[in-house]
Amino acid sequence: MKLLHCPLISAYKPKLHSQNYPFSRRNSVDFVSIGGKSRISVAVVNAAADSGRGAKAETAATAVVVEKPTMERRRFEVLPGKPLPFGATATDGGVNFAVFSSNATSATLCLITLSDLPQKRVTVQIFLDPLANKTGDVWHVFLKGDFENMLYGYKFDGKFSPEGHFFDSSQIVLDPYAKATVSRGEYGVLGPEDDCWPLMAGMVPSAADQFDWEGDLPLKFPQRDLVIYEMHVRGYTNHESSGTKFPGTYRGVVEKLDHLKELGVNCIELMPCHEFNELEYYSYNSVLGDYKFNFWGYSTVNFFSPMGRYSSAGLSNCGLVAINEFKYLVKEAHKRGIEVIMDVVFNHTAEGNENGPIVSFRGIDNSVFYMLAPKGEFYNYSGCGNTFNCNHPIVRQFIVDCLRYWVTEMHIDGFRFDLASILTRSSSLWDAVNVYGNSTDVDVITTGTPLTSPPLIDMISNDPILRGVKLIAEAWDCGGLYQVGMFPHWGIWSEWNGKYRDIVRQFIKGTDGFSGALAECLCGSPNLYQEGGRKPWNSINFVCAHDGFTLADLVTYNDKHNLANGEDNKDGENHNNSWNCGEEGEFASISVKKLRKRQMRNFFLCLMVSQGVPMIYMGDEYGHTKGGNNNTYCHDNYINYFRWDKKDESSSDFFRFCCLVTKFRHKCESLGLDGFPTAERLQWHGHAPGTPDWSETSRFVAFTLVDKVKGELYVAFNASHLPVTITLPDRPGYRWQPLVDTGKPAPYDFLTDDLPGRETAAKQYSHFLDANQYPMLSYSSIILLLSPDDDA
Repeated sequence: MKLLHCPLISAYKPKLHSQNYPFSRRNSVDFVSIGGKSRISVAVVNAAADSGRGAKAETAATAVVVEKPTMERRRFEVLPGKPLPFGATATDGGVNFAVFSSNATSATLCLITLSDLPQKRVTVQIFLDPLANKTGDVWHVFLKGDFENMLYGYKFDGKFSPEGHFFDSSQIVLDPYAKATVSRGEYGVLGPEDDCWPLMAGMVPSAADQFDWEGDLPLKFPQRDLVIYEMHVRGYTNHESSGTKFPGTYRGVVEKLDHLKELGVNCIELMPCHEFNELEYYSYNSVLGDYKFNFWGYSTVNFFSPMGRYSSAGLSNCGLVAINEFKYLVKEAHKRGIEVIMDVVFNHTAEGNENGPIVSFRGIDNSVFYMLAPKGEFYNYSGCGNTFNCNHPIVRQFIVDCLRYWVTEMHIDGFRFDLASILTRSSSLWDAVNVYGNSTDVDVITTGTPLTSPPLIDMISNDPILRGVKLIAEAWDCGGLYQVGMFPHWGIWSEWNGKYRDIVRQFIKGTDGFSGALAECLCGSPNLYQEGGRKPWNSINFVCAHDGFTLADLVTYNDKHNLANGEDNKDGENHNNSWNCGEEGEFASISVKKLRKRQMRNFFLCLMVSQGVPMIYMGDEYGHTKGGNNNTYCHDNYINYFRWDKKDESSSDFFRFCCLVTKFRHKCESLGLDGFPTAERLQWHGHAPGTPDWSETSRFVAFTLVDKVKGELYVAFNASHLPVTITLPDRPGYRWQPLVDTGKPAPYDFLTDDLPGRETAAKQYSHFLDANQYPMLSYSSIILLLSPDDDA
């Protein structure tokens, strides 16, 4: 290959191998590369060449290298750029690139065409001059030119040391502020040469990128009115029985949103949809004869990017289609009266410990983004190898910027924060100067210490955009910090109420000593939230979630059965508070199966009559089983897929029950109170009215609740192995009528007005009701409604 002569190239020919070329602060640049194995890079700078001043070279500002084995011609104008906003920002004139790194000694912007990405080949490198392209700790540059099918990343150089710095100038790293991440186009398919970690790059945005929201606005439902449904995007429609055109994608979810409307759900909580690498745990699983995946997605690669392989279009338009399909899901959910909450994982990232890959944060400024010990060891409060340095000023601003983006640009209605207690821990080298910028006499606080007023939580809680959305904390972490009822809340944060889950499981299965605790749960856990000034809706009540047994497995297994994970059944929680109803596993006697159905109804009914916000786990509404596996994080198969064929089976009468109970909750003014119920509205009862039994041996809880729509409700739970006949509160001129009885076979477990044979079924207990009594089977629950007594 022959180099074309020009003054600039002649003058700097000795520097070709350094890949650094000084240009003027403002130049029009043609990038030309000609194919060949030598991959010689050619840069022609018109402004310098035309003026004849190439050998003199003005103040160095930018350096460019083109590497591409095929003919390619791009024209860019290179300007210093601005330090804000972070990320790649498109304007009518071009794109501004800005990235933070306080410890890097050099930075290079790498432009990569979509066709070059699989070969990990950089198309254009632009060296950033610390004098012209750096303000404070922010590196920046502005480019004008043709960005079609163009991606970007960075290379940083600096100190490499085990004490905290992982700079590697040969490594292309992903911009934390990239709005779309592009690597592989198809879920679960390996990269070139079977690479599980192929090169990742960010989408270069365009000012022309638009999405038609059709006037979409936030629904802003009062939180007390929510019924939340925890959903996995891929798992919801990827089973062949879904019959969707786009299975396992955002569009697939849209195809099945009407199922949620039928169930009575008005809010979906999406398991992680930030970009993650499902091949992170990729390995052969000899137990099932398939491969292990990071199916759940709790290992984020990029927090601004929607998961690209949940898109139906793969790499189309460099990731823009994934953004638009996510927006389409939110828009269509809102049309159906369903809010969308995201499960966000700001406690750690996919880069793991010191042996993990350099993907983004680690290669940009490891000591800033991660919580490190003095000798560079990674704190591991997340249980996943690293801990995000959430209360560092740079990191907390990053998190706030990210949350704002999802609210303003993606129309998200709220967030559930995974292992949120980590967000309350002090950052590395935490002190008042580091956090607030002013000197104080306060001693330095040990890294990881829980803070009473964490700066990050303070920022989110008082942010003019974020304080208006739903904020839900998983108020514990893997370092032993458990904050249920004590999470710093500023009056607006809610919590996954893990204590509700444990207490309800214990009581319903018949464990002594939980009657009083169940009463607290039914009232919205005032023992946890009232003293702090919060409300019942600050409690997110759940019996089951993605982590742990499904509802069907909760009544089918005493022990976990996780052999399918390939970890010798050593993974997963050992204490599940479950009960198999007498026989272990799905193959059981008819009597045991009937009892299990009752218990499932008992759990669901308890969830729906409790004050607070109920959350349903995907698939529980038809009785999905995972075979007793309580830690299915690694399975991209039927274990985690919603089984539409099972939901549609005529034997799935549990789905009917769930729909009716959920809709009944919506109709009752008293089951979603804004404040904790008082004696004016709620009365406790035992086997006899007005005499509740809170003793250690009591397994019966009952209450009446005044409702402005339904009049009055009588709700009772008999968790004893013995049947009981109860005496009902006397209401002169009125008569109690049965509505729900989990002890009756379907469809008579819920007596709807249009149910054939309803009157006959109701009359079966008329002689009891005439005496103001009602018989309850063992392990059963009921709802009775008060109606005028025509015979009175």
